[in-house]
Amino acid sequence: MAALARDGRASYTELADRVGLSVSAVHQRVRRLEQRGLITGYRACLDATGLGLGLTAFVAITPLDVDRAEEAPVKLAHLAAIEACHSVAGAESYLLKVRVASTQALEDLLREIRSLAGVSTRTTVVLSTVFEDRPPL
Repeated sequence: MAALARDGRASYTELADRVGLSVSAVHQRVRRLEQRGLITGYRACLDATGLGLGLTAFVAITPLDVDRAEEAPVKLAHLAAIEACHSVAGAESYLLKVRVASTQALEDLLREIRSLAGVSTRTTVVLSTVFEDRPPL
């Protein structure tokens, strides 16, 4: 599973060579992992900076009305700039990972998030990324 997580485009033959199994054994193992829901899909990894989205930030949101906290993700789901939304423990209710083109775009997005979801925000801008999207193995 680690070899496939590192290179989702590897052929069964390449995977078999890397892990020392037959091609049919690798194919069966991958199929079983998919059936068990451990492999949930395959995707291309895109270069955000190359796409013009060079600014990454984490936005912690706190609902102004705590009784309606669970509505925030639904109200924000359509915003393409939000790459991930995590429910978190602590003072805030959710932590969003966002990617935008500029500080002005971030300011506009924050204004939109506050308006749409009725939340306050606390933002941390990423200066550089040492690593991310590591497989959990």
